[in-house]
Amino acid sequence: MYHKIVIVGNLGRDPEMRYTPSGQAVTNFNVATSRKWVGSDGQTREETIWFRVSTWGKLAEICNQYLSKGRQVFVEGRLTVDPETGGPRTWQSQDGSWRASYEITALEVKFLGQRGDSSGYDSGSSSSGMDEAPGITEDEIPF
Repeated sequence: MYHKIVIVGNLGRDPEMRYTPSGQAVTNFNVATSRKWVGSDGQTREETIWFRVSTWGKLAEICNQYLSKGRQVFVEGRLTVDPETGGPRTWQSQDGSWRASYEITALEVKFLGQRGDSSGYDSGSSSSGMDEAPGITEDEIPF
């Protein structure tokens, strides 16, 4: 079995890079995806979903170097589920409402727009970290 998730959105803050004890680079960043529609009552509605994205190895280093808050990105990867529930990680916030975190381990990240610009598309800036992603072998890829 295999699954893939693809999102396009904007970074909510600058990426954060760290290294594992074995020296492997890991970069995390948050991406907001939004959609707008007009409801049956004529009111414009908007929905924003946040994703926490993790990149590994060389891809992590590239994302840390070139991404910044507001930058638009295309992310392709696999959804990382909560081992206890099999779904998104959930928790109760201080105000008592329930929250969920959708987490993606990125296999590919494409930088959209120009550096410092969050509105355009630039297909020339692409990085793939599939060889560096932990826990993925060629046998798990269906094609």
